[in-house]
Amino acid sequence: MTPMSGGSRAGGLRRTLPEAVDVLRALPLFVTAPLYRPWHLRWGATDSEVIAPMPGDEIVPVSHFTATRAITIDAPPEAVWPWLVQVGFGRAGFYSYDLLDNLGRYSSDQILPEWQQLDVGDLTAPMANPPTPATSFTVAVMRAPFLLVWTKPDSTWSWSLRRLPEGGTRLVTRLRQRYRLVPSVVVTVILAELGDFPMMRKMLMGIKRRAEAAEPVRHRPAVERGAARSAR
Repeated sequence: MTPMSGGSRAGGLRRTLPEAVDVLRALPLFVTAPLYRPWHLRWGATDSEVIAPMPGDEIVPVSHFTATRAITIDAPPEAVWPWLVQVGFGRAGFYSYDLLDNLGRYSSDQILPEWQQLDVGDLTAPMANPPTPATSFTVAVMRAPFLLVWTKPDSTWSWSLRRLPEGGTRLVTRLRQRYRLVPSVVVTVILAELGDFPMMRKMLMGIKRRAEAAEPVRHRPAVERGAARSAR
């Protein structure tokens, strides 16, 4: 073993161990998710955000798993948008538990110019590389930097970015999933009912951290600070 290869392995271990510990700490969230389903299906979202229609709802009119989550970000929509369009395996990652959804590769902390070109009909948020229609979403609606809707059979994933008066962003995301009686439904149900909330919570907080790190943090009124704390 050369010194270089030893250092490389040691560096990889130093990166993997904290991620493994992070996953272990989150394990109770995965295992117990069905027990607090009504709460986590609207994590961080207000009553009005939960009941309001979102573009993409009509694509999957029958949904057995509908989750509306939200978070307030101290950065304008223009600064949040680039983090969304580059999401995916082999791209920027998912800003979540990288050991589970990115083969242990750290999600990017930088805007990647090569993944900033996106249009309706493009494959996006791939979960494998190279991306295929079976392992990716397709862009159904896009109005930069305020609205993005991803879709695949029986599922939509919508993102709404609303500019706040203080200059920040209210980021609302909605996942709609229909369960069909096909062999693969077992995997779909397990991923949605056990895995979706911990991964989405981590992803939203990851987007918030990255967008705010690139922008000066603004002072928010007490009501916004309270809303942010209640979403944790």
